Amino acid sequence: MTSVAVLGTGIMGAGMTRSLLREGHDVAVWNRSPEKAEPLADDGATVADSAAAAVAGADLVVTMLFDIEPVLSVMADVAEAWPSGAVWAQSSTVGVEGTRRVEAFARERGIDVLDAPVLGTKAPAENGKLVFLVSGPAALREKVAGPFDAMGTRTQWVSETLGDASKLKLAVNAWIGAMVNGVAQSVALARGLGLDPQQFLDAVEGQAVDSPYLQLKGGAMLSGDFTPSFDVDGVIKDTELIRDAMTEAGTATTLADAIADRLSAASAAGHGEDDMAAVVHAYGS
Repeated sequence: MTSVAVLGTGIMGAGMTRSLLREGHDVAVWNRSPEKAEPLADDGATVADSAAAAVAGADLVVTMLFDIEPVLSVMADVAEAWPSGAVWAQSSTVGVEGTRRVEAFARERGIDVLDAPVLGTKAPAENGKLVFLVSGPAALREKVAGPFDAMGTRTQWVSETLGDASKLKLAVNAWIGAMVNGVAQSVALARGLGLDPQQFLDAVEGQAVDSPYLQLKGGAMLSGDFTPSFDVDGVIKDTELIRDAMTEAGTATTLADAIADRLSAASAAGHGEDDMAAVVHAYGS
C-alpha cells in the first residue's frame, strides 16, 4: 500500500482518488474549493484542510490542476513540508514551457519529479482505466508502479527526459481536438442539408474510420447531453498549449487555429463549461 496525496479534486482528480482507494491505497486529498474534495471522505479519503497537510507523510504526490500557475503556486506552499523520499507526479496538462518550469522548480528544491500526464477523461479516471504517459528518471518507476496501475490500464514510459511525456500528450490532444471538431462539422452539415445526422453515425459505423469515441461524441451532439468529461474551456486551454508547441516545433498551426476559433465560438455562446461535444453549436447546428 502506498500513501498518496492528490492535489486537485476536479473531474479527473476525484476519479483518480476513487481508483486509488479501491485498490487499497491510503489517500489524502486537497482542493482549493473544499466542497469539491469533501465528498471523497465518504469513499475513504482523508480530506486535508491544506495542501501541506495533504502531502505530510505521502510517498507519492499527484498534482491534477488546471494549468501551470496553480501547479507551481500549490507546490510552493508544500515545498517546505515535502516528505523525504516522496515522488511528485505532475499530471496536469501544462504544455512544453510549463513542464520546463516544473523541472526547474523541482531541481531547485531537490524534489524527485515525473512528468506524468494522462489520457482519458471522467469515466476512465473513475474506473481506473487511464493511460499514463510518463517521462523522467527510470529509478523512480518502482515507486510509482502500484498507484499508476491502480489509476490506469497502462503506463507508457516515453523517455527519461522530463517533458517528453507532456509533448506526447499535446500531440494526442491535437488529434482529439481535430477528431471531435470533424465529427461536429459532419453532424452539422448533415443536419443543415436536411438529413437526420444519426445517418452519418450509422454510415461510418464499423468502417475503418469509425471509433468508439466518434460514436460517443457524435451521440452526445445528437442528444444534447453535454455533461462534461472534458469541458470546452479546458480544451481551449490545451489548444493554446498545442499552438505554442507547434510554433516552437516549426509545424503549421492552420488546423489548430481553426479548432481554437470554433471552440472559442462555442464558449462565447455559453458552452464553456459543457463537454467539448458542445462545439457542434459553433458549426451552425
